Amino acid sequence: MNALRARSIMAKFCKVPISSLPLPPSSHIVTHNLTPDPVTPSPAEFFSDVLPNKPSLQRRARLLSKEAHFSYVNPMPLEFPYEITPPDPPAVIEDKAGYIEQWLSEREARLPSPVSSQIQPSLHKYTSKLRDRKRELIGLSETCLRDCLPHLDVGDAFEVLGKPALAPLIEEEVASTSSPEAEAIRQELVDVLSGHAVLMAPESSSGPGFAPWSARYSGHQFGVWAGQLGDGRAISIHVTPHPEDAETTYELQLKGAGRTPFSRTADGLAVLRSSIREYLCSEAMHALSIPTTRSLSLISLPDLPVIRERTETACIFTRVAETFIRIGNFEALNPPSNSFFLGGGQQDANYEALRQLGEWIARRVLKLEGIDWEAGDAWGKELLFDVARRNARMVAAWQAYGFMHGVMNTDNISILGLTIDYGPYAFMDVFDSYHICNHSDGEGRYAYKYQPNMIVYACRALLDALSPLIGAEAAQGNKAVQPGWASSATPETLVSWRTTGKDLSKVKMEQIIEETCAIEYGNLMRKRLGLRRQEKTDQREIVQPLLDMMEAQQLDFHGTFRRLAFFHTGMLKEDNSERMETFIKGILSGTPDRDRMDHGKVTEEWMAWLDKYSARIESERHGEEWAGEADFDSARQDAAKSANPRFVLRQWVLEELIKKVEEDHESGKRIMAKVMQMACKPFEPWGAEGDDIPSDDLPAEIREERRLCGLGDKRLLGFQCSCSS
Repeated sequence: MNALRARSIMAKFCKVPISSLPLPPSSHIVTHNLTPDPVTPSPAEFFSDVLPNKPSLQRRARLLSKEAHFSYVNPMPLEFPYEITPPDPPAVIEDKAGYIEQWLSEREARLPSPVSSQIQPSLHKYTSKLRDRKRELIGLSETCLRDCLPHLDVGDAFEVLGKPALAPLIEEEVASTSSPEAEAIRQELVDVLSGHAVLMAPESSSGPGFAPWSARYSGHQFGVWAGQLGDGRAISIHVTPHPEDAETTYELQLKGAGRTPFSRTADGLAVLRSSIREYLCSEAMHALSIPTTRSLSLISLPDLPVIRERTETACIFTRVAETFIRIGNFEALNPPSNSFFLGGGQQDANYEALRQLGEWIARRVLKLEGIDWEAGDAWGKELLFDVARRNARMVAAWQAYGFMHGVMNTDNISILGLTIDYGPYAFMDVFDSYHICNHSDGEGRYAYKYQPNMIVYACRALLDALSPLIGAEAAQGNKAVQPGWASSATPETLVSWRTTGKDLSKVKMEQIIEETCAIEYGNLMRKRLGLRRQEKTDQREIVQPLLDMMEAQQLDFHGTFRRLAFFHTGMLKEDNSERMETFIKGILSGTPDRDRMDHGKVTEEWMAWLDKYSARIESERHGEEWAGEADFDSARQDAAKSANPRFVLRQWVLEELIKKVEEDHESGKRIMAKVMQMACKPFEPWGAEGDDIPSDDLPAEIREERRLCGLGDKRLLGFQCSCSS
């Protein structure tokens, strides 16, 4: 979908500034249905007591009470450790703790601030007395706006960002068409999405009020129990219904907006480098139809230094999803017993909090079908199976498109089966089934080949957490547990429930993952090969031999599939031998080591495989799968091209782009906007694909498109990233 069409879709909704985005009903707001940290018990007390008197409670690393699901937290991106300056003029500080609280409070966003528009705001806006850093919008996603927030008015944001372009633009200066109102709406958007301004409703006549929050979760990291983790630098700032479907709500979450109670020893910030990576990849994954959280914006804080392996600058990334709840949220409420771990601690189990969270997720988020809630039907097993099914579909798509997550810890596995927390991810270059994209993963736990196994591991962790609840439901005739369901249970009863829950669920859960993953992967690989009919032998006779050949010959994964989209069976006829030779040479050009290849041998291998592939294609020529297509070969080629990306968000592209944005935001943000366009329309023939015109003879913009669609510098093939972000 082009930018013009995306904007026309958004134009049909009544648009409002971010301060006027409506809230959903109380029944649809997670913080109104789960239990807050008793230290921040309500938006009203958070605003009237915590922010002015004891704001450090938000910033101190601490274990939340075991019944709590979340804590109210204000965004406050600052260097950490905080540089708390002495009084001016100098004075003796009698109460040092009080002075620190006052210093923090003055930097909290708690002063009423006017909104950008005459439209009635749904929330009040607050800013800080002493915090006003430079904040620069460098990215805004049209596709996320179109799909999730078509009613959000962004003012003149796209005009400020400029025309997307890879090559330097030679333009005459054009007078701005913006208006003071559009500028104000855009500035308010930037202020809110940078953590400078905060939207709250401390008091509300229609419900318990509204304030930003961070969620509590625990998890297994690299197979080791890590105790309480939580949103250490993520703060959810809003939730709003989609204007076409009030039952679908979207949560806006800032990543890198400062410390929370879950930050442990970290600063709660994110750097420009990692923020760019997540911003682009979230939308690229959506374009490939892989379930994912979405990207809304990138706001650079160029004056805020962040110490990682080197000194970098801060950036706040806004992501959007129906929920950010993970498997780790359940683990936090019923952790493994007798686990040794190196971490910040872990609360005891709270079975009532587990029930609360599970019922909310099953009923409101997953919207599980076939459960009669009024009759009190059991939901525990169905929740488990639904999460397993969703994540099996997700990981099958990862495998089909060569995506490697890099950090599949249980706290990074979404309950909705969304790809979440993009860290040291990578898309496959030269095919290597054992490739490890995260250089911190020395043992290869999360290597490409093992990703489906890690989904099984994560779902087993979810089963461990839910097992006593599932067992209790079974014990009372498959009826849902009620409030206080485990308050009087003996240790022996809990063990019995846990054992029953696992016995009833484990085998079926694993079967669901295995079967769902195999079916989805098979369907996607057939789609990539331009096939529509399911054949049980396809994996064994077509797909796996192709992958084995690609691995042995060190061929580019995506480039090979894209070239195969142009194959048709007529090429194998004797009078097309020269064309066939050229076609195979094109495939073999997708290796970084052409000179080491035995061309005669590999050509024979390709001819043998293409012969089988051709027969498989021909078996569909007159089948019902393509009925109604005037030209089978053209229709099949178009279908294959629409399933195999021409542009892939490769590591070398990301590294080059990050350097350009770091060096110069003004030109860099235009390049990034064009890369985002290419990532959102990956199947387009970028760079005059199929045209034999030499690159040097192409216009500069098209020449750059062609370059970005290439394999890139050999030294960056298989490039590994770190978890440091």
